[in-house]
Parts: sequence; C-alpha cells; structure tokens
Amino acid sequence: MRKNFQKNSGLTLIEMMMAIAIFVIGVAGFTALFSHTWQINSYTVEMGQASMAVSHGLNNMINYIREARQGDDGAYTIVSANDNDLVVYCDYDGDGITERLHFYKSNQNILMGVTNPTNAIPKTYPVGDEQVITVASHIVNDASNPVFSYYNQDYPADTINNPLTTPVIPSDVRLVKIYLEINIVPNHAPNNIKTQSFVELRNLND
Repeated sequence: MRKNFQKNSGLTLIEMMMAIAIFVIGVAGFTALFSHTWQINSYTVEMGQASMAVSHGLNNMINYIREARQGDDGAYTIVSANDNDLVVYCDYDGDGITERLHFYKSNQNILMGVTNPTNAIPKTYPVGDEQVITVASHIVNDASNPVFSYYNQDYPADTINNPLTTPVIPSDVRLVKIYLEINIVPNHAPNNIKTQSFVELRNLND
C-alpha cells in the first residue's frame, strides 16, 4: 500500500532570514528617504522665513535711504559710500531730529548704527555708533557682489561710468542699489536667494 506524505509548506530558516533582511532594508530605505525629504522641506521653510525677514529689513533700509537729508549740523546728506558701508543722515524714527545712520555688513548681518546729534549748539555728531540695530541676517554676499552700488545723475543713459567706482564722491550719488544674497546655511543647495532694489534719494533730485 502506497503511503501519502504531506509536504510541509512552512518557511525554512534561511527563507525567514532573507525575508527579515529584505524587510529591514526596506524600512531603512524608507526612513532615509523620509529623513532626507523632511530635511529638505525644513530647510525650504526656514529659507522662506529668512527671506521674508530680510525683505522686511530691506524695505526699512530703503525707506531710510530714500528719505536721507542734510544733517542737523549742516553736513551733506551722504557722509560716505563704499561697497559694504554707507553712512547717511535721516530722521528715521520721525522725532524731528536727524540721526546719522551707518549701514554696513558684519559677518552675515546687515547692521544699522544710529547716532543722535548733541543737544549743544552748534550741534555735532559723536564719533561712532551709539546704537546698533540688526537690519537683516543670513547675508552671504562675497567680495565680488557688494551690498551697495552707486549711480550718478546720468544713469541709466550712461552705463559706461556707472556704477560709480568706490569709494565714491558723495555729491555724485543720486541712486543706490542694494543687493543681498540670502542663505541660512552657506554653500547649501539650493542656491542663494537673491534680491536687489534701487533707491533714489529724494532730497538729492536735481
């Protein structure tokens, strides 16, 4: 009489180990993908927030430079103008007193130094910045991309002599370009966010 033997349909130890290995590799791959995607999204959100903050600070700086005027000591509207350093007079806080505003790049920040005139007559402005305010952060301009560029009254018709060579003669300036590159992690992809604005000094219109 023939005996029927039922074949065991269970997994062998090797097959089970292979299945576990494939599962672990799949989970590891998914985890790595999720982590990478989360990092990219987080970076994008932070860059967006940084860009908005810079935009707000830039708008303030534009308004201050646009409204630049003669100092309370009779000094010319623009004190000095360089690649990453600009000094003007402006009543930036609307108190009727003309402050000296010093805009400059320090590390990855754009700062504004504020100096009030003395109360004595004749009025004078003490040397140095009495108060320093951070206008924008995460600014990564290199030496080939200055924060400030300057143009005379002949721009845009004259593109040969504009922008002016720094340090410029203050009385030649009629228009200021502000150029900023933003990145919360320098050299991190995607590329830097770039923004620029032109500012006409109203009180220097001919």
